Amino acid sequence: MDRATAEPDVRSVPGPNAREWVDYHHQFAAPSTYVYEFVWDVTADAVGPFCTDVDGNVLMDFTSHVAASPLGYNHPRIVDALESLGVVSPGKIAGQDFYASLGGRDPESSLPGPSQLMDRLTDLTAHYDMDTVFLSNSGAEAVENAIKISYQNGGHRGVTFEGAFHGRTLGALSLNRSKTSHRKGYPSVGDVLSVPYCSCRGECECGWRTNGPGGNVLADKLHPERGNLDPAEVAFLVLEPVQGEGGYRVPNDDFVSDLAAVRERYGVTVVSDEIQAGLGRTGEMWGIDHLELDPDVVTSAKGLRVGATIARSDVFPDETGRLSSTWGAGDVVAALEGATTVDVIREENLLANAVERGRQVRELLADANPDPVVDVRGRGLMLGVEFDSKARQQTVVAECFERGLLVLGCGHRTVRLLPPLDVTDREIALGVDVFLDAIDAAS
Repeated sequence: MDRATAEPDVRSVPGPNAREWVDYHHQFAAPSTYVYEFVWDVTADAVGPFCTDVDGNVLMDFTSHVAASPLGYNHPRIVDALESLGVVSPGKIAGQDFYASLGGRDPESSLPGPSQLMDRLTDLTAHYDMDTVFLSNSGAEAVENAIKISYQNGGHRGVTFEGAFHGRTLGALSLNRSKTSHRKGYPSVGDVLSVPYCSCRGECECGWRTNGPGGNVLADKLHPERGNLDPAEVAFLVLEPVQGEGGYRVPNDDFVSDLAAVRERYGVTVVSDEIQAGLGRTGEMWGIDHLELDPDVVTSAKGLRVGATIARSDVFPDETGRLSSTWGAGDVVAALEGATTVDVIREENLLANAVERGRQVRELLADANPDPVVDVRGRGLMLGVEFDSKARQQTVVAECFERGLLVLGCGHRTVRLLPPLDVTDREIALGVDVFLDAIDAAS
């Protein structure tokens, strides 16, 4: 497959092979979230945003596996690194508490593994004085560990935001405020306070701003004379610098300033959930780099291929055994991919490409000005297109699929666009053209 000339080529989706595969899969699989009856053929041609399904259909992936594959399919640097490693057994070792060299006695000469990945992550967060990492398997585990180390430093309450999504394990799940289906019927970690996530443009209409003593709902509650919440009880505040599942909402500057003031006045630990917004997706390495708010903890995963909880050494517990995991950081192949992904983002200047290609998407959509679109928002290549109804959003996603473009919904009526970070001018123009055609069909 030639990336310079590849285009979506769809006969029918899902095709007969895909239907048979899906039926087979669901004989054994527990109910979960399946967006498409798209069955990727991992042995078939794939490059950049283009991939092939089991019926030979060529599709254009503007989901990047929900931001989990930031370099798309078969980036040559990733392929070369994996070929250099070869097949090893075991490919998964027992935890971060073991040491693994991927060849060579010197970390500088070895293929990058868990140790080098942690080195890169502390370098990427050095501007927040972070110097310590705990690796795990997933984003939810990274958030769970962020909660644990925050409790370690005092307090028993957490603050989360309306529209938030932080994972599906029970602790992380307790912080979710997006869809009812995520939490209903499950027990929750107690003492979690929910407050509005203010993405208002102009006058605040979400309930964040108040006439109270602090000027916003959180500062009002923490106010030493007129509040009803002891700041010493608050262990952490966790936010997404751009909300993902909640609808690709971008916080406004006043809201961010309010949070920074709370952190400064009361010493509240701020956790930035970078599972989706991090690793270059927004045009900065971390989504919170756009904000005038310094985090105390950063969580990463998805495109990193492993989970990571990053903070200063004084935030982490001193006592060994407080954090551990049999399989945490144990996948040497994933660590190799994660470290190489970081290297490619930096060496190929993909932060600038994310900004430029994101601007291109916005300009193409603005020029077309389709009637059903009520808003286009986001940062870099983390873009949300909001429609006039939930039904329209769902129809657009389906029409895109029929035309060979993979996109995903989020929020109530928004479609998210997540092309690979190295997406080209041609690929953006091609993908947006298919997207506009799907909108026309949905209208």
